[in-house]
Amino acid sequence: MDDVQHMELNAGAGSSLDLSIPGICEGYLMKRRKYPLKGWHKVTLSKCAVCVQMMRGKLHGSMDVSRAVMSINKKLQRIDLDAGDNIYHVKAKSNDIFYIWLTKLCAHRIFKKNEAMSVHKGVLQAMTWGQSSLPPMGTMSQPVRSTGANSKVSAWLQQTQDIDATSNELARCQAELTDMAQLIQRLHWLEGGLPITNTDLEMRISMQNLTLEKPKKKTGKGFGHSRTLSRPDVLGEMYPAGHLDSTASLGTSVPSIPGYVYSQLSKPQATSPEAKKLHQEICAVSQRVHTSLRSVHEVLTLERERLRQAWTGPDLQQNTSQQLATLCSTLSEFDIQSRLTKVHSFSLSSDSSDESFCTVQQVCTASPALSSVPVPSSALGGRVFLFFFSAGCVHVPGQKTFCHMNTTRRRTTLPAHCADNSHIGVMSILYNNIGKDLSRVSMPVALNEPLCLLQRVSEELEYTELLDTANHTDDPYIRMVYMAAFSISGYAWATWRNRYKPFNPVLGETYENLREDRGFRYISEQVCHHPPVSACHAESENFTFWQDQRWKHKFWGKSLEIISSGPVHVTLPRYDDHYVWDKVVTCIHNVLTQHRTLEHYGEYVITNKNSDVCTCKVTFVKARYWSPSNTQNEVQGEVLDRTGNVVHHFGGFWHEGIFCETLPTPACIWKPHEQPEDYAQYYGFSRYARELNELTPQLQKVLPPTDTRFRPDQRLLEEGKVTEADKKKEEVEQKQRESRKELTKRKEQHMPRFFNKSVDDSGQEVWLYNGTYWKTRDNPGFAATENLDLWC
Repeated sequence: MDDVQHMELNAGAGSSLDLSIPGICEGYLMKRRKYPLKGWHKVTLSKCAVCVQMMRGKLHGSMDVSRAVMSINKKLQRIDLDAGDNIYHVKAKSNDIFYIWLTKLCAHRIFKKNEAMSVHKGVLQAMTWGQSSLPPMGTMSQPVRSTGANSKVSAWLQQTQDIDATSNELARCQAELTDMAQLIQRLHWLEGGLPITNTDLEMRISMQNLTLEKPKKKTGKGFGHSRTLSRPDVLGEMYPAGHLDSTASLGTSVPSIPGYVYSQLSKPQATSPEAKKLHQEICAVSQRVHTSLRSVHEVLTLERERLRQAWTGPDLQQNTSQQLATLCSTLSEFDIQSRLTKVHSFSLSSDSSDESFCTVQQVCTASPALSSVPVPSSALGGRVFLFFFSAGCVHVPGQKTFCHMNTTRRRTTLPAHCADNSHIGVMSILYNNIGKDLSRVSMPVALNEPLCLLQRVSEELEYTELLDTANHTDDPYIRMVYMAAFSISGYAWATWRNRYKPFNPVLGETYENLREDRGFRYISEQVCHHPPVSACHAESENFTFWQDQRWKHKFWGKSLEIISSGPVHVTLPRYDDHYVWDKVVTCIHNVLTQHRTLEHYGEYVITNKNSDVCTCKVTFVKARYWSPSNTQNEVQGEVLDRTGNVVHHFGGFWHEGIFCETLPTPACIWKPHEQPEDYAQYYGFSRYARELNELTPQLQKVLPPTDTRFRPDQRLLEEGKVTEADKKKEEVEQKQRESRKELTKRKEQHMPRFFNKSVDDSGQEVWLYNGTYWKTRDNPGFAATENLDLWC
């Protein structure tokens, strides 16, 4: 970040507010592919169709560099740009190309910043004039634009027929002044022969339109061929010997720019035909500018008195104050870019295991009435089908219907509405903790939802009816389709929950989820604190599910990527299948604002460790700027046989449903439950999520005291007592710190109670359920055993 700041300072060193428009830089960069760790590619040349579209003027995405957080890695020649809604990673093939692109980007950023500050100063100056008078005509160096003029000014503008012409004249005049400034600068270079310095070279690169692609070599015979000049050769032609001597002391401080790029820069020479031509062009442009300004001056002189009267109106002043506030906000955004990038750079060097900002999830509804399932349009193949789901049941054409009867009535609302966290400055929290592991930073409780991360993981089991169906499907290829649908269903919560994060579990914290109505029971435990590891295990007569999850943060300035490591395991006892897959990346865009969006992207392969009959590849498509909004959250998948041929393909959206048209009877495999109407008042929770933290008198008697439902700060937040919850959260965290210090003092390590560490076939560390939880719960009961004291 220091390098970026240094270059941006140099780019604006010539003037406090340099409004010279930077030139264009054209060429190719390497862009990281849309899925993590999939290498780099030359975007424009990846497909021939893309080149044709560029020739036709079609752009595949754009971004405002000035509003993006930019960080660089000189060693890797890489530039990271976080635009808020998307993260771009680009790099150059060589040091010199990297230097030129970096110079150009910095020049554009400083130009935008100076432009905003110029308008800001103009508005401040206008406000200081007050209501009494306007300044003389000669002092109005910058026109102040008003996007919302009051009725008096609008009426006045309509009375003057010459205003539109004057506005066009000024715009044309401004463009000509810019052209003239560039002509004068070129003339200065041609006749002045300035010595080369880093600052001078950066200025020339930033102001000229460069093409970074090396021209194709022309083939020829004998002495008719041409050669590309090296940098010393080009310097010898561009500058006299004296000037080369004056730059010798710079040594290697001046970057090595390739000859084919350097040859595009203006060549300082004595008076030449090019210089004479520039003189003539400057005179012609100056004459046009003078004529335009004289015409504008005449119109402004006639209307000046009306403008004075309109300026004294209170409505215009109020409107100007609003614009000033907007401009100040824009400048404030420019000021925090360096802080954001510093936080980003430190977060990359940290192996933080994610929970600080964390992700979010969605869940279920149980409506006794039948409901139709809308099929995602991208997967229909031009046909429309209608399928039905009923409460607690799943029916697939040609397959058996499985139901679980609900034997327990559960709550449908929370004790209190969600807390307002709009007043909390996330940016200040991050900036005050630069260089720290984000998982160690204590966040205000108002940023949390009243669920623990252990409970959040259990939400992946909301749609276990898919596993029930898979365990009774004889065809291994169709069985794999249902396994893929289950793996996708675990991401459906993200549609509604992007403003809050779950509580970070303390070491030794547990959570039980016994669901007779769904036919499974679930247990999880926080087995490690740094790095945080959450282990879980669920079992049913139709499946066994387990995983141990580790999270890592990557903060890019405006977005937060959450990378989960640790595979998911599911076994189906009827066919002795053991399915394994990894998870995709979850990204929270605009994490510093209240308008956060959450996206999943990446790909994974589902394999059966006990059979190689088939595999399944699932792709969460990353959103693109040029993609229509109705294609966001898209998922595609295909089931492959052992030879790699596609047997089934399916598609849809992880927030709407998955459709497979290659089944014997095309069907909608999965559709998320309908969200309650009041979801916005209760943290975006679905009906399933609202049941997770419920604590009944019957449960109080059988749960261990380490269960997260006994956690006091989480319970207080659920009841709407934010201040008390914040205080209690600090007490719980302090108690945990003291317990860890005591263990360290005794040279002991925490031993998880219900999970044991092991190593799988690939040599990876895993945490496996030891089978003791439900036995202890039944006999002798947790009340008769020794338990950890986690809460204050």
